[in-house]
Amino acid sequence: MGVAKYLPLFKLRICSLITFSAIVGLSAASSNGFAFGKMAFLVAATMLAAASASAFNHYFDSDIDAVMARTRKRPLPSGDIAGSKLVLVVAAVFFALSLAVSLLALNYMVALHLGLGAFVYAIIYTVWLKRRSWMNIIIGGLAGSFAVLAGGASASPEFCTPPVLLAIVMFFWTPSHFWSFAIYHREEYARAGVPMLPVVIGDRRTAVYTLANTILLVASSMLPWLMGTGGLIYLAAAAVMGAYFIYWNIRLVRNPVKEVAWKNFRISMMYLGVLFTSVIIDMSLKGVF
Repeated sequence: MGVAKYLPLFKLRICSLITFSAIVGLSAASSNGFAFGKMAFLVAATMLAAASASAFNHYFDSDIDAVMARTRKRPLPSGDIAGSKLVLVVAAVFFALSLAVSLLALNYMVALHLGLGAFVYAIIYTVWLKRRSWMNIIIGGLAGSFAVLAGGASASPEFCTPPVLLAIVMFFWTPSHFWSFAIYHREEYARAGVPMLPVVIGDRRTAVYTLANTILLVASSMLPWLMGTGGLIYLAAAAVMGAYFIYWNIRLVRNPVKEVAWKNFRISMMYLGVLFTSVIIDMSLKGVF
């Protein structure tokens, strides 16, 4: 039970998504076959970096977490963990271990990208932008893009186009994903004084912004196929899931209520999961047919 109470600090579902994104980056950059030997080290380094940033986020946001119903039971605001300074120590140790694994088992570019991803989420997003600007999630979304780039760099530290294109997709995906979530939780963000986009401009205009961003997302998702780095399976996934996501975004514009916003949030997860899985399938089948 002593260790279990610390696990929520690391936002393991988010860490898993970030790590999956890194694996997709590795797959996209592995033109000569999937580098299974590097994957274990990449998973460890990415999980440690993401867990470090998440723990710092818990520490810094404990005051506003105590105000919002969905977060007040987290370890720090609930009092399950008494020593908040220990959380900082854990975050620092995990970050150092992530860099060590990256440098010793992979290469310096992996360490650079994972370090930048953790820095963007912990400092740029959490400390600087989250309480100051509605653009917080746009800039903060770069953290996920850096994970894809770290995965690509683990295959080779040299520049590689496919992971860069997927990092662009990840960048555009984040606002569409999170603005739907923010519409659903608008009252809580407003109560905590966090200027998420729906708090600043309202639900309907946020839905319009989300639709516009999703159109850019779907357009960017076509780049890998147009540039010859994505196959037909990827193209089918991008087209079908993109159309489905846009359809639900249009429904949100027409009816910006919580139920439709939550449906969009869930579909955004499905969209990314199917799209990124298609990358792995495409790369696995390359040369087979």
